[in-house]
This record gives sequence, structure tokens and C-alpha cells, in this order.
Amino acid sequence: MNLNATDKLVHELMMDFARITGLDPANVHPRRYLWTDAFAVCNYLELFRRTNDNTYRNLCLNLIDQVHHTLGRHRDDDPRRGWISGLDEQDGERHPTIMGLRIGKKLNERRPEEPPNERMEWDQDGQYYHYLTKWMHALNCVSRVTGNAIYTGWAIELARTAHSRFTYTPPTVDRKRMYWKMSIDLTNPLVPSMGQHDPLDGFVTYNELQATAKGLGESTPFDLKPEIADMAKICQGIHLATDDPLGIGGLLFDASRISQLMIKGYLKNQGLLERIVDSALLGLGSFAEGCSMEYPAEYRLAFRELGLSIGLMAVENLLKGIEENPEPFRLSSYLHQRIEDLIGYVPFGKTIERFWMDDKNRKVGTWIDHREINMVMLATSLAPDEFLMI
Repeated sequence: MNLNATDKLVHELMMDFARITGLDPANVHPRRYLWTDAFAVCNYLELFRRTNDNTYRNLCLNLIDQVHHTLGRHRDDDPRRGWISGLDEQDGERHPTIMGLRIGKKLNERRPEEPPNERMEWDQDGQYYHYLTKWMHALNCVSRVTGNAIYTGWAIELARTAHSRFTYTPPTVDRKRMYWKMSIDLTNPLVPSMGQHDPLDGFVTYNELQATAKGLGESTPFDLKPEIADMAKICQGIHLATDDPLGIGGLLFDASRISQLMIKGYLKNQGLLERIVDSALLGLGSFAEGCSMEYPAEYRLAFRELGLSIGLMAVENLLKGIEENPEPFRLSSYLHQRIEDLIGYVPFGKTIERFWMDDKNRKVGTWIDHREINMVMLATSLAPDEFLMI
């Protein structure tokens, strides 16, 4: 295998990740975490694409199987057993995502009778909507690469369940809202507030799944039109701008996916794309003024910064896409100019990468405390194509 220096580092990061989480060699009790594993799936796909080495393809598929058999089932410290869907073993194997997937936190979820504890909640299990959408995207990427529709099918089953359980209509409002965190069995909201970008993430991801299903020749069983319509309404008027680097990166990721869907003729929503680009620019301006990239490693969270660098990796392709395919974008000079403004921030991504590629910066406590998510997202930033593609 002849890898350049960057590919070699990605390979090393992802093989270390496989070893320490119990993916390879396989551990009876692997350490699975849904957000991290979604990025890892795409990284193994990217290494497979670059090398045509089936080792990476097998790691990808084995990881999916481990996630479903770990996070799709009840915890070892939970009196409940089996699939969280309640299905028997055979049906659970066929529909591993049909009742969602656990986050993978170290502590069990808060019991209904326990009072909320904001500090504890971060370490307690349950289901996060924005983790579920990342897993939907990862599964969809596997169908796109392998041509096997089962993964997109599982993603769509997950989308339907997540949508029905996380969205609700308040008594005095005629528009749905969303819970941020739900219990493992999706019966009880653990954090009732709405994630800032959850509706946008859902809207884009549902459209992505719908487009892939059509491309694979699937039809009625994979229809998400009602869920897409719901999310479009929830997205209306919500504030998108943030100075959180991970949130800005997510906006850029969503902008990239919307542009790809528009180019392929699956979506017509230039107004939303312009809102996202404007919000990302506002956030980037605030982030730059904060000068946090000048701090030493001990005061920085790598995975949040790497979320931004991953999003910035999409910007050049975003500009190229609208320049080469002007028709879906109605020859918008405004959009073109705003994306050119984004280009000015692309060097931030390279600066973030170089900082965290430095071995000494990967020895500090803030890296080690979040080692698995940090190493996987650094690998994604260095080799982002499969993650950013729909």
C-alpha cells in the first residue's frame, strides 16, 4: 500500500481507533459512541476509495454491525434486555434502527423520577437527534458506495422514528418543535429544549436520504415527504448564526449538501442556502475575533475546532459547484459573492489541521480526555471527501 504522508496519518488514526474501541480486534464489549462512529464509517469508506483495499470496507461494515448490536440494544447495566425496539432477535436483526440508537454515554440515563441535573446529563445515556442524523448520513454513504439499498433503508426507518418521537406540537403553538434529548426508549424527553440546528440538520438529511433512495431505484416504502414538509416549517424563521466552531462547521456541511441536492435536481431552496451561508459568515467573523486559535492546546477542544475545519473543506467544492452548474442557482451574484467571502476563511481549516497534527498537541489533557472523537474528526478533516459527498 503506497500512501502519502497525510493518508498514512489517516490510516494510523483509524487503525488506532479500531484497536482502542474494540472494533479490530473485535471485543466482546466494544466501546461504541454514535457521533464518533458515524464519522469513522465515512473515514473507512474514504480510505477504501483511495486504496481499493477491502480491509477498510470490512472495517466500515463491521463497525455498523457493532454499533447496531451495541447501541441498538439495552445497556448491560439496564434490567431491560434485547433490542431497544422490543423486537425479537430475528426481527431486530432486520430492523436494527427502527427504534433509534443510544448515544453511548458512560452512565445510564436519568430515571423519570429523578430531578434534572444539568452537569450529570452530559454524561448520561439516552438519544440525541443530531447524533441520529449523523448516523443516517453515514448509513446513506455506505449505500451510495456499495449500491446496497439496505443501509439507506435502515437510515430511513431511523429517520421516521426519530422524527415522530423528537417532534411535537406545543399546546399554544401551531408549529412543531423538537426535543433535544430523549430517553433510550424514546418515551420521555430528557432535555426539552430544541437544538439550534437540529431542524435544519433533519431537513437536509431527510432530503439526502430521499434522493439516494430514488437513485437506487427505491420508491414508496422510502418516502419521507411528510417528514420533510414538517422540518421545512420548523426551519422557518429559526436563528442559525453561532460562533461555536462545531456549529459553524455543521452549517457549512449542510450548505454543501443542499447545493449538491440542488445540482442533482432533488431540491429547490436557494433562499435557505443563502440564509445558511450568511449565518456561517457571521459566525466565522465572531470566531475569528475571539482569537481562540492562538490559545495553547490545553485550552482548546480539538473536536469542536475540527468540526469547523471539516466544514471549511467543503467551501471550495461549494463554489465550484455553483460556478459549473449556474442554472439551479438562478445565476445568483449575491450567493456567488457570499461563498467567495467564505473562501477567505478556508485557511483557518488548514491552520487547525496543522495544529492538531503536531504530536505534542495530541499529548495534552484536552486531547486525551476526548481521544476517540478527536482522532476520528482529525482523520475526517484530512480526508473528508466521502463524508462531504451525498
